[in-house]
Amino acid sequence: MIDSDIRTEDYGRFPSPCYIVEERLLRRNLALISRVARKSRTEIILAFKAFALWRTFPLFREYIAATTASSLNEARLACEEFGSRAHTYSPAYTDDEFEQIMRCSSHITFNSLAQYERFYPRAKASAEPISCGLRINPEYSEIEVDLYNPCAAGSRFGVTADRLPERLPEGIEGFHCHCHCESDSTALEHTLQHLEARFAPWLGQIEWLNLGGGHLMTREGYDVEHLIRLLNGLHERYPHLRLILEPGSAFAWQTGPLLAQVVDVVEDKGIRTAILNVSFTCHMPDCLEMPYQPTVRGAETLPSDAEEARAQAREGQHLYRLGGNSCLSGDYMGTWAFDRELRAGDYIIFEDMIHYTTVKTSMFNGITHPAIAMLRGDGGVEVLRRYTYADYRDRMD
Repeated sequence: MIDSDIRTEDYGRFPSPCYIVEERLLRRNLALISRVARKSRTEIILAFKAFALWRTFPLFREYIAATTASSLNEARLACEEFGSRAHTYSPAYTDDEFEQIMRCSSHITFNSLAQYERFYPRAKASAEPISCGLRINPEYSEIEVDLYNPCAAGSRFGVTADRLPERLPEGIEGFHCHCHCESDSTALEHTLQHLEARFAPWLGQIEWLNLGGGHLMTREGYDVEHLIRLLNGLHERYPHLRLILEPGSAFAWQTGPLLAQVVDVVEDKGIRTAILNVSFTCHMPDCLEMPYQPTVRGAETLPSDAEEARAQAREGQHLYRLGGNSCLSGDYMGTWAFDRELRAGDYIIFEDMIHYTTVKTSMFNGITHPAIAMLRGDGGVEVLRRYTYADYRDRMD
């Protein structure tokens, strides 16, 4: 069951639609991550690709000191809003952005030896010190969905062991390895076995090892103590290495919902669809990309196939497909079973919609973007951002 301080009577306190970050839950995750960092002697930093709500950064700074960026805009966000230079990695740096990226970065990881040869001389000459690294590909991952698997055959990410020279190029001080996605500690254990088997000849030549993101240590049931043991064991084998993790989802995992409302209910061929004031394609894109059917508060998730759903439904349940308010035909999901009939104005609460979702939204079709609010620990509501026509218009300016 999702832990939440947002009660039915609170819904009207928020704009609709609205992403709601719950401060208590966010602090709970931050405290756990801080404990792992301390006990494992590992620097754990926030990956903006999963969470970039900069109005919450003062809270983050109570627990962590740095962030990771994958673009110039994210690197600027690290410097200008988080207050520290970023650990930056990009699949491909460009000439027109690299100068600004250097100013905003304490670490720069190159995706290929060609990128290193092209840009390292500029990083070496930087006025501010920059620690440079290479992304490596361990050729191993337990991610089953290729969309999220950076080690799938033909990957464009990282350098495999067979392409590395016996001695690392000048100035390469670290390796960056990312091959997890909402993974458990056992996946990291297996990854380390493959990584050490392939890259042992070079681990003595580097100063830091960034094990990337996807370590979902805040998920219920995750073996946190096993993670700590793995990291401390790595310290024992390579005491000279500084270890870094850069999870994204773990920070914002189950820290708040997307609040929506029913606008209309339509029916065709025996399938009832509740049309909402939010869109899957605009506001919950991972649901369609992965795909996965999100948890809806107070509803039972049933198979998407209408016949299967009817067969599994219990007597008295009301079945609905949920539809977005864009003009994309596939902007819907289903089926969910409710204990009541849905009507215009009813609230629909999509659980766990803060990590990744908030950074991947779009304004396709000009659909009104949900507001962003925080439920403070003292029960107060703070609206962090409302979106207007000007936000849509000025994207094309």
